[in-house]
Amino acid sequence: MENLWLPARDFLFLSLFLAIAMVLKNKIKILQKYLIPTSIIGGFIGLILGSELLGWVKLDTDTLGTLIYHLMAIGFISLALKDRDKTYGSKMDNINTGLAIITAYLVQGILGFGISLALAYTILPGLFPPFGLLLPLGFAQGPGQSYAIGRSWEELGFTNGGNIGLSVATIGFLWAIIFGIPLLNFLVRYKKRLNLGGRESKISIIFKKRQDIEEKHTENIPKKLFIDSLTIQIVLIGLVYLLTYLALMGMSYALKPLGSYGDTVAELLWGFHFVIATMIAIIARIFLNFLKRKNWLHINYPDNFILQRISAGSFDYMVVAAIAAISISTFKQNWIPILIITSVGGLATLVYTYFLCKRIYKSYMVEHIVSLFGMWTGTITTGVALLREVDPHSRSNAAENLVLGSAVALPLGIPLMFILGLAVSGYRNGNPMLYVYALLIFIVFLAVLLFLLLYRNRKKKA
Repeated sequence: MENLWLPARDFLFLSLFLAIAMVLKNKIKILQKYLIPTSIIGGFIGLILGSELLGWVKLDTDTLGTLIYHLMAIGFISLALKDRDKTYGSKMDNINTGLAIITAYLVQGILGFGISLALAYTILPGLFPPFGLLLPLGFAQGPGQSYAIGRSWEELGFTNGGNIGLSVATIGFLWAIIFGIPLLNFLVRYKKRLNLGGRESKISIIFKKRQDIEEKHTENIPKKLFIDSLTIQIVLIGLVYLLTYLALMGMSYALKPLGSYGDTVAELLWGFHFVIATMIAIIARIFLNFLKRKNWLHINYPDNFILQRISAGSFDYMVVAAIAAISISTFKQNWIPILIITSVGGLATLVYTYFLCKRIYKSYMVEHIVSLFGMWTGTITTGVALLREVDPHSRSNAAENLVLGSAVALPLGIPLMFILGLAVSGYRNGNPMLYVYALLIFIVFLAVLLFLLLYRNRKKKA
């Protein structure tokens, strides 16, 4: 009978950790001052109370991993289904942000992969060579993605890959907090000296309009349906997730003729399930808008307010579960490559974010630097948390660029899955040259995107 409670029990414990974190955040001023998200505090409470340290709470790692995996997709589907103001912000900034997101993945991937290859062929001969590819997955995409991919690599012989992915993602959160907060204070203080003022755009006048869109609720549900707005949102999310599952099944079947490489790419696709889910949700949103314009659909069923709440709640629980699921013993066994890769990756991300944002944005440079650094070391939640300190009234377009830029980055990121598959196939087939090919493709891809990004902005300024 106790097994029936296993998934619910762990979810209830996550709720307990969040409740304790809320009380501590409300009572302890230093937690408020240093902008530590409540979900991260809750995660460390779970880690301390769990079996790895005090042992007061028994958590099932596999159950937590499953929660992390699915909450990631639910959060992104909710964001993608929201209705957005097409006039808000700058289309060029959205495209710039999308290109910048992909280049950040590539920079982190090149550094992480290069370092892990160097370690595997020198001082750590037993290291899983693609180990370093967890850096962009854990830093730039978050614990859900790093856990899913790390777990899929366990079938190839990467021991405790899922938990190592969680460790990398947690260190990313620490970079976002420990270095992100001093960074934003430094940038605000020396904004003029660093020439980060730029010209303030006119989008602040649309602030109230954007608020109205965020608060938009489902329109006039017919009484004969006898259904709540929350239920409608869950139905929409469930339908998108069902289509995602069917799409992944179809793609896995289509890749079977490619042999071991096809199997590797299929495993990566299941790990990148949230990317597929987001694309399907965007298509669903476009389809619903089309039906509404043609007057074939008289009710705007997606509810922005509820979808935003579902998304935020999913990410909060995901972060708590990710940190609480970390295995201290696994970290101890792999602390050398983890610390080397995350330290170099964190410092490089800090420098790269600063110099890139100075070149691609003409307004709200500080806001973009802070928010992108937070997202590229943690999740979109930590990026927004840091942004709120420098833009408490959401008068910049930085937050919108994080979401819409991610949508732009989705199709550009698809080739990265196949390059990851090439790198992992090198290990599966015992062919180290595939590592070299994958690394070279990463470098060429980065060079092309940087050229496009910097050239088009230089041309625009001219």
